[in-house]
Amino acid sequence: MSLVVDLNADLGEGAGHDEALLDLVTSANIACGFHAGDAGTIRASIEAARNRNVAVGAHPSLFDRENFGRKELAVEPAEVFDAVVYQLGIFQAIAEACGVRANHVKPHGALYNMAARNAELAHAVARAVASVDEKLILFAPVNSALARAGEGQNLQIAHEVFADRNYCNDGSLVSRSRPDALLHNPVESAPRVLRMLREGKVRSVDGVDVDVRVETICLHGDNPEAVDFARALRVQLEKEGVRLRAPEFSK
Repeated sequence: MSLVVDLNADLGEGAGHDEALLDLVTSANIACGFHAGDAGTIRASIEAARNRNVAVGAHPSLFDRENFGRKELAVEPAEVFDAVVYQLGIFQAIAEACGVRANHVKPHGALYNMAARNAELAHAVARAVASVDEKLILFAPVNSALARAGEGQNLQIAHEVFADRNYCNDGSLVSRSRPDALLHNPVESAPRVLRMLREGKVRSVDGVDVDVRVETICLHGDNPEAVDFARALRVQLEKEGVRLRAPEFSK
């Protein structure tokens, strides 16, 4: 069986190893200023990705630099819509100035998790993306409110899984407040990722098989071991015949 999948990482967040990650991933989700980054880092990240033929996408967040966009805040759908449109507008303008077409959108942190389960917030995100550019691919977990909202706006969805995160029984990610939230060993992660690709299943922390669909695999770029993790995972995937390629708009 020939398997093709995208490998993405969150970049432009000040982790200090973006260049090395760009040599390993096929898509870059670039912080748009609300949780990290600014106009200069957006431009630099887009240019660095362009020079390596890595697809670029916006990584919009709740406005919360203090908590790196990872704290769930009480927000209204209208606020989410405005925040996402604002960030995408900035990102699209800088990308265009760099001669690059944005390929996708992946909400960051708390916004991603909230939109994955809250239909109103998901609709706000999807409507914002569609209003800016209906050809942007939306990264979202399968069977999530975010994926359904994107489909409702006629957006193309790239279903996402996480190579370096553990899962709960309902398919959500284990909270970062728990010590078992992150996977640190790519040797352990690679068989999990391959099973997700081949069987559409991942084992939760409680030993339950959870249904997944994989079109893009995320690695968190802010982890100190991100580069070693990405390199080892890529080697294992390619050894198993998996081809890495960014998703393409096909509608």
